[in-house]
Amino acid sequence: MHAPDDLYQYQEVLVSPMYLAGSNGTGEAGFAPVAQWPHQYLDEGPCQLLVTSPDQRIRIGWFGDDFELWKISAAEDAFSAPRWTATFNHVTPAEMVAGLTTALVQDYDEAIASDTLGRFLTGPTVPWRDTVRPLTDAGWALDGGAELGTVEIIAPDDQAGILVDRRGYGSDRTTVELWAGPPGWGTRAEATFTARTPSHLIVATAAVMAQSTPVVRERHQIDRRMRHLVRMTPVASGTPIAEAQVSRAPTPLDVRRTAVTQAVHRAARAPRSAADLRVMAAQSRSTGAAQKPGHHAPATSATLSASSPEPLRGR
Repeated sequence: MHAPDDLYQYQEVLVSPMYLAGSNGTGEAGFAPVAQWPHQYLDEGPCQLLVTSPDQRIRIGWFGDDFELWKISAAEDAFSAPRWTATFNHVTPAEMVAGLTTALVQDYDEAIASDTLGRFLTGPTVPWRDTVRPLTDAGWALDGGAELGTVEIIAPDDQAGILVDRRGYGSDRTTVELWAGPPGWGTRAEATFTARTPSHLIVATAAVMAQSTPVVRERHQIDRRMRHLVRMTPVASGTPIAEAQVSRAPTPLDVRRTAVTQAVHRAARAPRSAADLRVMAAQSRSTGAAQKPGHHAPATSATLSASSPEPLRGR
């Protein structure tokens, strides 16, 4: 049995702003748009799950034990070096990652239908002002104190921003960084994009970040140092459907309800779809309810090492 405090800590809540909600311990929301793409589960090496487009030009890696939890890239063909790379750290909400993966699926489908190279390989196409437009339209403002050669747009609560770095040369340099939360290992979410990342993909990610819609978390998943910065509203049984379904992926409660019936049919084979990922997440939560939540790979449970390096950046 769970103690009353346990029940309270595992209560589902709507968290806003979304960019301060952190990770829910699984990548289910980020993987949902690519559920039909090939999945490869890796037993060795830092990457635990690799999802690729059918022609392997787009690659989405999940690094369950790493500070850089997601690495997403695109190349001209399966054997070429990445044209660009986007990285999301372990604090970044998977809903933000879903903004990018959703846009990539749309680009890929359009490329196949039109027999073209694909927009996901076009490179930057718009000025920086258009890249940050979803944020400025949401009331984010220019920071007049940004370093020379950079532009920074800050959220109204001063707890999130986008930094555009126009200095330096080289295709591998970071030119755009989305950040949220105060500096710290468990508090600062960071998403970075290298120089040749197509502008519309950054826009798609920023657009999700600018949304005011809350996301579902369990109370214990919100870092104690962040709780005074967010609003948490219990998900009650009477909550309207439109309000409750605020995440791209099912809530933890939805996962548990479906896991029982799905696991019976899937137990004999390796997980392949987004539904399988949610089953594994449900099983992980059920068996580890009394343990401190870690960062679960969709197919493997993993926790951050106490010796993991500190974040490289922090303002």
